[in-house]
Amino acid sequence: MPNAYQSMSASELKALVAELEEESKAIKAKGLVLDMARGKPSREQTDLSRPMLDLIGSDSDLTDDGMPADNYGVPDGLPSARRLAAQLLGVDPANVIVNGSSSLNLMHDVLVNAYTHGIGGNAPWSSLDEVKFLCPSPGYDRHFALTARYGIVNVPVRMREDGPDMDEVQRLVESDASIKGVWCVPKYANPTGVTYSDEVVRRFAALKPAAPDFRLFWDNAYIVHDIYDEGDELLNIFDALEEVGATNLVYEFASTAKVTFPSSGMAFVTASPADMAEIRAAFSIERVSPEKLSQLAHVRFLKDVDGIRAHMAKQAAVLRPRFELVQQKLHDGLGDLGIAAWTNPRGGYFVSFEGPEGSAKAIVSLMAELGVTLTGAGATWPYGKDPRDTNIRIAPTFPSLEELGAALDVFVLAAKLVSARLELAKRS
Repeated sequence: MPNAYQSMSASELKALVAELEEESKAIKAKGLVLDMARGKPSREQTDLSRPMLDLIGSDSDLTDDGMPADNYGVPDGLPSARRLAAQLLGVDPANVIVNGSSSLNLMHDVLVNAYTHGIGGNAPWSSLDEVKFLCPSPGYDRHFALTARYGIVNVPVRMREDGPDMDEVQRLVESDASIKGVWCVPKYANPTGVTYSDEVVRRFAALKPAAPDFRLFWDNAYIVHDIYDEGDELLNIFDALEEVGATNLVYEFASTAKVTFPSSGMAFVTASPADMAEIRAAFSIERVSPEKLSQLAHVRFLKDVDGIRAHMAKQAAVLRPRFELVQQKLHDGLGDLGIAAWTNPRGGYFVSFEGPEGSAKAIVSLMAELGVTLTGAGATWPYGKDPRDTNIRIAPTFPSLEELGAALDVFVLAAKLVSARLELAKRS
């Protein structure tokens, strides 16, 4: 669609900018305080898990398959918790560790073990001249921050509509032994909402890395986070590996952080038997026992993978109106202007917005002036450097519908005003 502002005369643009600036002054005078900065569940969502808090009491049986939940031991997690995680991931429970409440913590610790002790008998990454990670972008800022923290060079790879640019991924991974991993959010990717196609998953599984200690960090954070009955289907990466006879290529992570209670859920990791043996050895130094009472409560509440899906259907009923409101507001306010594009995911926690080149920082800054906080522009790219300054992550889950509607009205105004100013600046 052509950019409507490009067809306007300079005088028409000046008049439009003046009109939009008056609207922004009126909004600023309202003193709004709205927050769409992070993908947090709303109170309506967390309330759905409150019954879980009643399942463990002073008179509860605190054993699980004969294992104690009220004492040290069982470092891999309670048997029932491992079975539940394995059902969700489609893997063998023997290859699952359930430990902690944050999958990001698990990713950090697995990464640090590679950095300090190496993978599969190879040299620790800390001893190498250079280590690189591929970062499908726009992507998850906390992933990029982990690798940057340890001096690992983050290399952006463009995200497409079916996943990362696999021609570029394959070229780099198979030719450069300093590339040790790829950050992946394969279902409802943060922030685009893209689910990797079967072809993309199979191409990942078929990689022939130049580095023997290369691993995919497969963060399946939104594995059950559909917002419609017919959600996206993601091919199981371990099934794809089996198809080509490959192994020792993937660390997969997930959690119940956005299933039950953030910061009070269950986090889990799975990999090949050989990789899991290394992870267990590393974790044994720093972990005596996981949070087993929380695991016990989760399993008694969620029961099995069907129970998880039933619970998530209730969450979808809360989230669906929010995501549909984003689509409505953006379509009604910007759809005929040709100045922006955005994703329409069927699950996950975000909508990815692309404005004109050079607009993202200005839009986010203007939003802050008008009382609405967004994730910083550039955060979805390594080192916070969006090369075209176009991407903004919209997080619609936490605000109420009324607050979200108000914030989106401000967003539409900001996108229009910044785009019109940019076009006017080109003329001068």
